[in-house]
Amino acid sequence: MHACLDVDEIVRLITHELVAPETKSAAVALACCCKSFEGPVLDVLWETQQELVPLLRSLPGDVWSTGRCTVSVPTTHFFFPSLNSLVRKAFKRLPTTLEWARFRKYARRMRTLGGLGVLNVLSSEVFSILQLSAIDEPLFPNIKTLELWPARDSISYIPLFLSPRTTTITIGLSSSDFPTAMVASMITNFPKLCPDLQNVNLYLSDDPIITAAVSAMLLASNRNALRRFRVRSPLTEEAREVVYTLPNLCTLWAVINRDTPLPLVVLPNLTNLTITYEHDNDWLRLFHGATLGPLEAITFHSESEQIGDFLEAFERVALAASVQNTLSTFRLRTPCSWNPNYPSLHQFTQMTDLVIEFSCDDGCSSTVDDDVIMNLARSMPKLKNLELGDPPCHEIPIGVTAKGLVVLAHHCPDLFSLCIHFQVSSLTAPPTVPGMAPTAGSAVPRRSCALRHLEVGEIPVPEESVLMVALTLAQIFPHIVGIGCGDGNWFKVVDAIRLSRRIIDCSSKEHPLSAPRSNFSDASLGAVLSDGN
Repeated sequence: MHACLDVDEIVRLITHELVAPETKSAAVALACCCKSFEGPVLDVLWETQQELVPLLRSLPGDVWSTGRCTVSVPTTHFFFPSLNSLVRKAFKRLPTTLEWARFRKYARRMRTLGGLGVLNVLSSEVFSILQLSAIDEPLFPNIKTLELWPARDSISYIPLFLSPRTTTITIGLSSSDFPTAMVASMITNFPKLCPDLQNVNLYLSDDPIITAAVSAMLLASNRNALRRFRVRSPLTEEAREVVYTLPNLCTLWAVINRDTPLPLVVLPNLTNLTITYEHDNDWLRLFHGATLGPLEAITFHSESEQIGDFLEAFERVALAASVQNTLSTFRLRTPCSWNPNYPSLHQFTQMTDLVIEFSCDDGCSSTVDDDVIMNLARSMPKLKNLELGDPPCHEIPIGVTAKGLVVLAHHCPDLFSLCIHFQVSSLTAPPTVPGMAPTAGSAVPRRSCALRHLEVGEIPVPEESVLMVALTLAQIFPHIVGIGCGDGNWFKVVDAIRLSRRIIDCSSKEHPLSAPRSNFSDASLGAVLSDGN
């Protein structure tokens, strides 16, 4: 064997290259014939697991009873048909010491365990037996990342998967059906089981007992280690004082209830902030006098019936906190109808993701028109994702026309996905520019926009307009491949776009074919840009 293979780093680098979906069998064969590769190959193969069944299959077949398990298995097992022969069986006998040793040989190599089916496809008897083998040491001693979305009857087994090396915990328990006392007890034990927690992601129900448990967990955690604290739960006053001054915190999800006293914020490393609130905008004073790091992303979940002039209020505090030059992601979700003041966002020139969701249930409240979209495009040339309002509704009192789409595509060449209310009828006739003919020689050169996905929601497209709409969209957004829709004719638009591309590809070669053309010429689109600039 070559001397370089005695270097562990080289062997592991080769192993990572080999253990890919298409070459996994080759890696296993190499591990079987070369002792130097056995450990590294096993490490990579077992490092990340979506479920427990592969590990349980390391136990011999005679451990399992041939009869059916009497404990009911959730219907999620339907999505894992290959597991049925295992998860529906009970243990016939306890595994021997040697059999547990083989089990642990693989278990200790696991670093990440997560997925919807980790707990929900196995019977409680399986976990009870696993608990017997974890009395003296953790069942998974090297697990660093754990993600679980447990069923109601499997909550008590969650600590079984934790170890002192676990640094990331993600658990979803947002349903009110979970036993609150059991959940609270589990949460308060996290710092003892995982003394170096860095990332905590908990999706919980709103309950005073849960608030007390989450607050106790935070107060008992290593405050210098915490980097990410995303917990959908209010905190006690003492815990709030702590969470808003964590020295190394980068990501925070805060729940602000009505009349909640707000401490002074000192988060010098914060880059991602999510806030859920249920009342007016007075809590925005949280930003006044705050010491914030290079804040890059802010998400607001409004549960209030009235949102008011939120964007104007946010603009004032954001400018005072000097985050307008670093903020690249802004998301706001409100369940009510709303008419935002979009010019308040023009100061945020580094924006790449702008998502503002509001309801159209009581009638469309969108006021997005050409002026709104063109001004946003000029102010935010780095946009990659733009969503204004819910997916477009059936009846649009106002909307962006082809002119606005052309200017958006020109000023935001990196735009990848788009969801706005727009007028389909404007895509069937060239936009008119006052005082300028479509063939004007002063037309501004167009830049190719990267947009690949357009969300059209319930906007209808007439059967007779399918081809023209497809050709126009393909000309404005030459890379578009997907359209999210609720109207069947949009599928025909997608098919027409693909067909036109194939025809254009053929006509650009040696085949003398005539590509279908839109009413929108390059000169007419250029004229729009001349006027739009």
